Amino acid sequence: MRRLLTSLVIAMTIAGSVPALAAQAVPPGNRHAEQPDIPGASVRRTKGTKTTFDLKYEKVYDLLSTDHELMGKIKKVSNAYGINPIHVIGAIVGEHTYNVDAYDRLQAYYVKAASYAGESFRFAYDGENVDDFVDRPQFAACNGKSDSYTLWSCREDVWESDFRGKTIGGKSFPNNRFSAVFFQPFYAGQTFGLGQVNPLTALMLSDLVSRVSGYPKLNEKNAGSVYKAIMDPDISLAFVAASIRRSIDDYKEIAGVDISDNPGVTATLYNVGNSRQRAAALAAKNHSSGTTVWPEENYYGWLINDKLDELKGLL
Repeated sequence: MRRLLTSLVIAMTIAGSVPALAAQAVPPGNRHAEQPDIPGASVRRTKGTKTTFDLKYEKVYDLLSTDHELMGKIKKVSNAYGINPIHVIGAIVGEHTYNVDAYDRLQAYYVKAASYAGESFRFAYDGENVDDFVDRPQFAACNGKSDSYTLWSCREDVWESDFRGKTIGGKSFPNNRFSAVFFQPFYAGQTFGLGQVNPLTALMLSDLVSRVSGYPKLNEKNAGSVYKAIMDPDISLAFVAASIRRSIDDYKEIAGVDISDNPGVTATLYNVGNSRQRAAALAAKNHSSGTTVWPEENYYGWLINDKLDELKGLL
């Protein structure tokens, strides 16, 4: 049902059945006066490492303010994807404030990436490789989709509607996200590298990154190449920029709103993912309400807008 509703809203928007919003620009700043609640898992993880969110923010800010090589790479990749570099900064700051600790220098990310070289990984659940799983008949509607973004988005929708939390052919599937079940062989909530990109997101954005940055296309049968892409700082930055570019385009094309001047919104979408489905939900809400409903920032995006003047000073 979720897959059908999302597809219908997207189709209606493209066909013009949903009133066009002429890509109205989202107003600057936060919609919430106070920061929304930070998830308990993030709070516990931060306390467990005997630090605070303020200290983690300061650490990643120091990395960005002192590593001129890194800032140069951020500006270059942002230009390639046609986005303001403040969006990439927002994603990196958000991830390293709420999810992981920043290293002191860019070189440490290269060292960490090298530690994964040669490792043997595969994407699977309960002994079933993901490439065999998506060959099941439930995924037949996805087979004609050649672009990696639409292909893996379709497969994710099928997972949600046909498999998540269900028992199919005697096999039970967890009530969890597709990325968490099949694409995290080490532990739940697993993301990697400078941009903290998860493997499914990398597979979705593979064609865009290959087209713009020239990196080889990724394949789910070669998990090692996927990990290399999201661990290597240079390639990872391309995926960060591509993710933000995709979110901006999804909201403009599906919901008729332009989020490109609100880094808090793009940071929120970088954090929560599923920009296509969220844009469709916003389009439906605007259509039913008859008035403009703006996308809202979460705790992660709220911080970026709140610190925006300071972060812009990095550029």
